[in-house]
Amino acid sequence: MRLIIDAGSTKMEWILLDGNTVKQRFYTEGFNPNYAERQCLVDMCHGVSLPDGIHFIHYYGTGCGNEQNCLLIKEVFQERFPFAEIHVTHDLMAACHAVLGHDKGIACILGTGSNACLYDGEHITEKAVSLGYLVGDEGSGMHIGREVVRTYFYGFMPEELRMRFEAEYHLDLKAFVQRLYHEGQPSKYLATFAKFAGENQAYPFMHDLVKRCFNAFIEAFVIRDNASSSLKVSFIGSVAFHFQDILKESLADYGLAIGEIMQAPAEGLIRYYQSLPA
Repeated sequence: MRLIIDAGSTKMEWILLDGNTVKQRFYTEGFNPNYAERQCLVDMCHGVSLPDGIHFIHYYGTGCGNEQNCLLIKEVFQERFPFAEIHVTHDLMAACHAVLGHDKGIACILGTGSNACLYDGEHITEKAVSLGYLVGDEGSGMHIGREVVRTYFYGFMPEELRMRFEAEYHLDLKAFVQRLYHEGQPSKYLATFAKFAGENQAYPFMHDLVKRCFNAFIEAFVIRDNASSSLKVSFIGSVAFHFQDILKESLADYGLAIGEIMQAPAEGLIRYYQSLPA
């Protein structure tokens, strides 16, 4: 039996495979070791109903880019499942396994944040520099949402879209600045405005805004070496999924081949582990 865990900051998806059969599949609260206490994961791990005879645990998690966090998570699961072989890695590897499997390619994440890497079918051989929402995260929900509110407050948004925006958000400049700079999680807050771009992406103004964000992502994360021109570029994330028509346009403009686009990695991870020899 294999337990696959896709762990984000907001929610975690747990998938139990018995051979090639999905026996259990459920969600719990998320966990990010950079912000949450160890005891939160301990309580969660002991609170879920799972059999004792699990042979392998594959944990893909936000905040698992450093060895210390990976070790913390491994220790917690080893206490709960002392006889299991436990593997802990970051969410970028989840993207590789989900959309590329055992094939070489470029795997990207486009959600609230953004990232990308070069994958040789087994290992990540090159990873983009991730600067976070203050400096980077091009093409992400945060980036798109930020551009939406900028064009609204700067008066660049066409009148019809501006009226739609006001009717939906009733956004006051003072309240916006207070919420953004003084109430925490600014990247998630900015990303909420990407929804407006999605609802109105048929408008040329909004289409072009989103496309500029994707072009910035491609230039910062993808076309950094000659390998990109010969490899398919695949994506995980709600932004990639919901704006995939515009994303495909941007990739085509740069002469890049599109691979898979998945909203979440779970189905791809199931497929990946079902493909492994027994």
